[in-house]
Amino acid sequence: MLKKIAFLALFCITGLARAEGGYETVSPAQPVQNPDKIEVIEFFWYGCPHCYSLEPSMVAWLKTKPANVEFIRQPAVFSDLWGKHAKAFFTAEALGIGEKVHADFFNVIQNKRQKLTSEDELAKFFADHGVKDADFRAAYNSFMVDAKMRQAETMAARYGITGVPAIIVNGKYRVTASTAKSQENMIAVTNQLIQQEAQAK
Repeated sequence: MLKKIAFLALFCITGLARAEGGYETVSPAQPVQNPDKIEVIEFFWYGCPHCYSLEPSMVAWLKTKPANVEFIRQPAVFSDLWGKHAKAFFTAEALGIGEKVHADFFNVIQNKRQKLTSEDELAKFFADHGVKDADFRAAYNSFMVDAKMRQAETMAARYGITGVPAIIVNGKYRVTASTAKSQENMIAVTNQLIQQEAQAK
């Protein structure tokens, strides 16, 4: 019994140390898309003000990220509303304009207070970015977008994500504002984990 208590105490201390290091471990670790790269996934929601405030730091980081890093944006889906915004994200990806409209999605939802939840509202948004109505609707209702949505609905649970923004490094480590102690420190912790993973290869 004493051995069991000692083991549990050690387990708790180890978990605490990891949290103090700015991250938590993902259990079980998840496979990465490209084993030759260090995968960094950002879970977000366009309606999240914390994700919006982190965005400038993410944009700056992307300009200087190591060449061995594969970056993936992943909309989290915790409700029907989150799902509508995720579908907008995947539609933009399917149309090949994901990077072009990503910042505008945030701006319109966060600053202009537009909902962008219905197909017609999104059709207008995409039309303002040069996408024909028929092209938007074909992508929005495509099998590819539907498949991405079904996958997205299970992604957060796989990585132990309960809120956003959250960053996953190489399928093994979860970084949040809580574990990193601040949003500002999330990028620093992510960089440390990238370096750690690079040295382990």
